[in-house]
Amino acid sequence: MYNRAIQAALFVVAVAVMIVPFSCQNASSAGGTEKTTVYNLYFGDLHAHTSYSDGTGTPWEAYEAAIDAEADFMAITDHIAIWNAYYAWTATEEEWNDLLAAADYYTSKKFVAMAGYEAWLLADLGEINVFNTRELPPGPLLNRLDRLPEFYDWLAQQPGAIGQYNHPLYVSDDFLNYSYHTEDRDTGMNIIEVYNDEFYEGSYTMALDAGWHIMPSSNSDTHSANWISGSEVRTVLLAPSLSPENLYEAMRANRGYATQDKNLQVHYTLNGAVMGSVLSPTSTYEVTVQLSDPDGAADAIKLVEIVSDGGAVVASKSVDSTTVEWTTTLTSDSAHYFYVRVTTASNVTGEEGVTAWTAPVWTGR
Repeated sequence: MYNRAIQAALFVVAVAVMIVPFSCQNASSAGGTEKTTVYNLYFGDLHAHTSYSDGTGTPWEAYEAAIDAEADFMAITDHIAIWNAYYAWTATEEEWNDLLAAADYYTSKKFVAMAGYEAWLLADLGEINVFNTRELPPGPLLNRLDRLPEFYDWLAQQPGAIGQYNHPLYVSDDFLNYSYHTEDRDTGMNIIEVYNDEFYEGSYTMALDAGWHIMPSSNSDTHSANWISGSEVRTVLLAPSLSPENLYEAMRANRGYATQDKNLQVHYTLNGAVMGSVLSPTSTYEVTVQLSDPDGAADAIKLVEIVSDGGAVVASKSVDSTTVEWTTTLTSDSAHYFYVRVTTASNVTGEEGVTAWTAPVWTGR
């Protein structure tokens, strides 16, 4: 039922997405600077469902739809655990294996099909997407109110695995206010949804202030057969080329941004280092922001802000244009991070409002 026969026709598709490369430095966590890397922007969705849990259709249909909608990547993340009787649909082991097969089949030089899962980990604590592992978490980690740190430890032990905090305010405890952070656990948790039907920037700030090195994502969480085409929201990953290895590396390196506009291009560096980098502490920071939207005045950029610890806006620039180039200098002896927030004339609500958030560049403090 779940494993398709190989189709007779060759699977060929050309994805017509405008990718604008740019060059920047990679700053290591030790503060050293590696060689200059040219990055492209890849647009996709890191949270979507099928009938293998509580959605519609199959992963095979979902990946085909995402390709038809000209996405660069999409992750299918069906549920794998039940902690509440309301959630009666979770993927079986057979369905999980079929999802892996579909992702392998549809991944090409033009599209990356990601297989992940959404773990209902703890009653009243929230859900976490897991990517880039074929392993499911062991049963004893599930359904236990005191097992969040143990899940972090398990995730960090899976080579290359990537965790995403999903819709943070879905439950009241907001992942226990992002406690239990350690350097080792930090390697497994890499992303947080800053938008998923609602705005969660407050949770993003809380997690950053708790010490987590994470990038923001903006995902559809669709349960309908409208993968990619049904929503303008996108997660954007910065990578030298389109491949599973490069995209997963970008996710682990927090190198990306969240947008509610399907083609808003955002480039941000701090002291020449790309978003997601960690610098050595200093007192002066040179900010460079380049923005572009090809859709005209209806999507004009209205405001660009630099946000730091506690959600404080430390610099801003009002504009009214579809392209922006802005450089400014920040001075601080205490800030831990700076990220960019973009307001446009038409965000996901159709009104003027916040549309995009980048990953920070961390100062190394």
